[in-house]
Amino acid sequence: MGVRLVVVDDHRLLAEALAAALQLRGHRVLAVGSPAGAAFDLVAGRRPEVCLLGIAAPGEAGAFDALRRIRRERPEIAVIVLGPMGELHCVAGAFAAGAAGYVRSDERIDVVERAVARVRAGEAAVAVELLRCVFEQLLRPVTEPDDEAVMLLRLLTRREIQVLVRIAEGEDTQAIADGMGIAASTARTHVQRVLAKLGARTRLEAAAVAARTGLLERMTRG
Repeated sequence: MGVRLVVVDDHRLLAEALAAALQLRGHRVLAVGSPAGAAFDLVAGRRPEVCLLGIAAPGEAGAFDALRRIRRERPEIAVIVLGPMGELHCVAGAFAAGAAGYVRSDERIDVVERAVARVRAGEAAVAVELLRCVFEQLLRPVTEPDDEAVMLLRLLTRREIQVLVRIAEGEDTQAIADGMGIAASTARTHVQRVLAKLGARTRLEAAAVAARTGLLERMTRG
């Protein structure tokens, strides 16, 4: 027996294509709409068993507002989020907001249909490979780049980065000039610009800023 569904997606064409495929498989699609934020208005009064909710950018603020409202005012409706795979915060955010399932947005129709059957039966629906990817991120978290270091790197020119490395190594103006093959006056100008961009009064302060933010490590590694 088919399931009563509402299909909503940030991309209207995807919503319509998914709805058509599910109807061909014997399900009853009560409404199709876009964007995802319109989900509550579409399910209100129609009483679907399941709402398929395609969210293009689940990491953005307010992405799950419609889901939260459905769970709060229509808790009998199971919601499956269709979203990108492997984003830990997106999957966690969906379930925290009350999703009954999370399926990759480009998944095959038979996988979506199995997820619908599971949530209709009161079970959670999450693909095994999605869980594997999420747990991989938990076990091997990627270190986020230091925002301050990235900002400082964008402020400095390639030549100024070279000068800062030499400052951190304790070279004076003449040594910087000799090592870079430039005039002492040019080296002095570069040093002054580096200090100004880092908000440092002395070379020692500049070296300290580079070390504190991880900037020095990034420069030498790059």
